[in-house]
Amino acid sequence: MIYDNELIGKSMGTIKHLNFDIETRAIGEICKALGHPTRIQIMTLLWKRDNRTCGEIVDLIPLAQSTISKHLLELKKASLVKIKHEGKKTIYSIEVDNLKVLKKYFGNYLSTIEIPEKQKSTVLGTKHKLKGRKSHLKQYNYQFPDRRIKMAL
Repeated sequence: MIYDNELIGKSMGTIKHLNFDIETRAIGEICKALGHPTRIQIMTLLWKRDNRTCGEIVDLIPLAQSTISKHLLELKKASLVKIKHEGKKTIYSIEVDNLKVLKKYFGNYLSTIEIPEKQKSTVLGTKHKLKGRKSHLKQYNYQFPDRRIKMAL
């Protein structure tokens, strides 16, 4: 890959960019915005039923209203959601055109990838068994249902 001469000699802390085409930059921004599970969850909720307020989303995702607002702003910056004001309410809906760009890109990209037959059976037949699964959850302060019941008694 050939890089722009202006990148040579730049420190690692400096933001580097190439002159990518508009579609590539748009896809990068969309993927960046979708890089957080909460934003994916918000997009899923909006896809299932468009035109939701922040309050409706907060009712469905157990996070603070300010956190949801921050994620909605990131989705707006990436042009994944549209905002419509109705009186005091702000209504959020999906920006379908940008999702079409993403779908087209991933459709084209994924159609070029082939999984060898040997790996297909491994990938499709794999059951996810993780050792130490509960200890992994403990580090994130996950409360197991049976413990909550015992603690309540």
